[in-house]
Amino acid sequence: MKDCPNRSLISSFNHAIEGIIYVLRTQRNMKIHFFIAAAVLIASLFFRISRLEFMVLLFAIVLVMITELINTAIEFSIDVVTTTFDPLAKVAKDIAAAAVLLASLNAVILGYFIFFNRFNPYALTILQKIRNAPVHVTCIAILLVVLLVIAVKALFGERNFLRGGLPSGHSALAGALFCAIAFISGNALVASLGLLLALLVFHSRAQARIHSYLEIVIGAILGILITILIFQLI
Repeated sequence: MKDCPNRSLISSFNHAIEGIIYVLRTQRNMKIHFFIAAAVLIASLFFRISRLEFMVLLFAIVLVMITELINTAIEFSIDVVTTTFDPLAKVAKDIAAAAVLLASLNAVILGYFIFFNRFNPYALTILQKIRNAPVHVTCIAILLVVLLVIAVKALFGERNFLRGGLPSGHSALAGALFCAIAFISGNALVASLGLLLALLVFHSRAQARIHSYLEIVIGAILGILITILIFQLI
């Protein structure tokens, strides 16, 4: 008995959903894309963007998802065909990854232009409130970060709490510089550029596998909190 067209269509739809779920479960980058997409959509509700702006954001989000799915499919296909290292296989994977990178950069740029004017007043207000906050609040936050660092080192069996990869020194310095640039400039655009540079440092430490994401996050938080404390004291 032949399958009816409707059953075939439903089966194809189910297979497509299974493919999305599989990539979401197994691919770290897709998880990051989903998290950022959810955050952007929530922000679009908060800032009440126009219909045209929503369409642009939706297009950018879907484009990133599609390129990530194609990239994953290409990687799996190459791994099935080749069992040894092949320079052409590496080039193919790099090109597919480049497509994801371009789509992601496109989404970041579009999101920046859409949300900048809406986020700018809030950013300046937050910077002013942080700078004028009581000093003891920052001290408490720094102590909590230090306690977290010690707890994590103890959890992973580090006997010397002053040695090891936690926290990331480069990330702490990048976070401190970003915070200082934001306070000194008092300009959301300049602060955004400083944040972009800090994110590039964070990414380079993770990409080179010098530090884990936990080490990078804790280092960045520590650098930011110490800088806030210095500006409050000054």
